[in-house]
Amino acid sequence: MASDATAAGTAEAGHHSSLGVSNEKMAMWAMIGSETLFFGALIAAYLIYVGSFADSPEITPQTIYDIPFTSVSTFILLMSSLGVVLALAAAQRGDDRGMRTWLLATALMGATFLAGQIYEFTVFMEEGMRMSTSPFTTSFYVLTGFHGVHVAVGILLLLTLWTRSLAGKFTRRKSEVVENIGLYWHFVDIVWIVLFTVVYLIPAE
Repeated sequence: MASDATAAGTAEAGHHSSLGVSNEKMAMWAMIGSETLFFGALIAAYLIYVGSFADSPEITPQTIYDIPFTSVSTFILLMSSLGVVLALAAAQRGDDRGMRTWLLATALMGATFLAGQIYEFTVFMEEGMRMSTSPFTTSFYVLTGFHGVHVAVGILLLLTLWTRSLAGKFTRRKSEVVENIGLYWHFVDIVWIVLFTVVYLIPAE
């Protein structure tokens, strides 16, 4: 009986590394580490080219950015981190309905941020800020677009968890799964804080 309980507990907890952390969580941290390097390289490229306007000196950060609009989008994305924290808390206490509610709320806030970014890109292009306009615009779209892709991936992961829970297929180790996806979502939010500061708030020389 004791051995059966131990085996069940091991199955519930999943495989762990020698550090006492599950393999899934270690894999998530490794992925976050590699993505941090990618973003670091893209931020460095942006900082190199932020003052390179080519033959379009009128297309500059000071003339093109809408700081109040982007600030609202940023606030919504940051609030989504609270949503995923509440989803994890609900999963840990066995409140499936609460978990699904906050997973969906987090996904909707992420989708709102993404819609705002798409709208912003559309406005920029209408004003002549295209990807090929200058080295500055290229680096801007690559950097912020790369982050937008990460937000989209996070939304898909959240909706997948919500769908599986709704279908009753998400019963084992749910709190750890939510925690791992939450780590990814927090990473995406932290990266945006850095990007918002570097790209929007620090003026180009």
